[in-house]
Amino acid sequence: MSQSQVWHPFTQHALEPAIPEIVRTEGAYLCKADGTRILDAISSWWVVTHGHRHPRIVKAIETTAASLDQIIFAGFTHEPAERLAKALVGLAPAGLDRVFYSDSGSTAVEVALKMALGYFRNIDAPRSRIVVMEHSYHGDTIGTMSVGARGVFNAAYEPLLFEVDTIPFPAAGREQETLDRFEAVSRDRRAAALIVEPLVLGAGGMLMYPAWVVAELKKIAEASGTLLIADEVMTGWGRTGTMFACEQASISPDILCTSKGLTGGVIPLAATLATDAIFQAHYSQDRRKTFFHSSSYTANPIACAAALANVEIWRDEPVAERVADLSAKQAAGLRRFRDNPFFSDSRATGTIAALDLRTGSAGYLAEIGPQLRAFFLERGLLVRPLGNVLYLLPPYCITGDELDGLYDAIEEAGERFGAKP
Repeated sequence: MSQSQVWHPFTQHALEPAIPEIVRTEGAYLCKADGTRILDAISSWWVVTHGHRHPRIVKAIETTAASLDQIIFAGFTHEPAERLAKALVGLAPAGLDRVFYSDSGSTAVEVALKMALGYFRNIDAPRSRIVVMEHSYHGDTIGTMSVGARGVFNAAYEPLLFEVDTIPFPAAGREQETLDRFEAVSRDRRAAALIVEPLVLGAGGMLMYPAWVVAELKKIAEASGTLLIADEVMTGWGRTGTMFACEQASISPDILCTSKGLTGGVIPLAATLATDAIFQAHYSQDRRKTFFHSSSYTANPIACAAALANVEIWRDEPVAERVADLSAKQAAGLRRFRDNPFFSDSRATGTIAALDLRTGSAGYLAEIGPQLRAFFLERGLLVRPLGNVLYLLPPYCITGDELDGLYDAIEEAGERFGAKP
């Protein structure tokens, strides 16, 4: 094959080997033209929940495409969007009664930030600050980079990013520092919103913290009139063990962002859910209070139909039981690394498992990352470490034997690449 003209994401083409072509997906696997199957241990960047090409989702796409394609969503509506909005309100934490559609996790967060700032402006009590958590990641647009951790990902774009207030990650035993800092930065009532990835910080290294911290952050936010934005783009749809991670903290955020698993990972779609109070702040005879945001593909009917099929799968199939079973298997798989000298900080939240390989260099750009990717790919496994952080975030259809094979490969990787303390 001649050299591709495709520019791939998060790829240094000068260093990467030839990129394999996938011709088919099925269940937990990606399939190459020569018949080689690759076990998708990261759900193709955390999106595929039930498995690739779930027949009910594929059928919904086919059926809807026979009668609907893209419709301008300013001034028009359609049944898939209306039905999906009602379903999402029913599934989300109480009080999130309004649904705004977009097309990716990044745009869902951009929408949330704009909603928060617009809310305070429209009630004539403008606030301009956003509070973020250390090590967080919320996307790659300008707004979402601004509220994420600063580093190699966004150093070139620093002149475009706005300032934020940062609270420390609630590391074990230091949670109170996080709460105290948030209380301090929100005290002057200039903070419009706190945005968090509840329970698990994904791209920041699969960092995990307890649900009670989220609950306490919500209390502090309420006391200062600060909105709480829950970025559930990765953590939603069962990944942390419940439909949404916020459920484990028994709280309702003011705004919730969802994407990735919204369509079962089959087709792009995102939604930002907000309280009616936020909607009402934009509901006015004054057109200047309109929520000025859109994308060309807002509420694509085919994508909405796919998401509806996903909701029906959750309703009709034992998905919750699959999530619970996978969560238990992940916890069991990690137990073999408790005394393994090549690894540290093995951790799990729901279906997400992670552990750190002891190595001479850490961080996303550590040379061990590409070496580990190649090591796993040689064994027919798609594992994409975050530097020296190995994690498994598989689709819910993965079998116990397949998961055991992944842990066997991780153990072998430790012996080959790890350094004893």
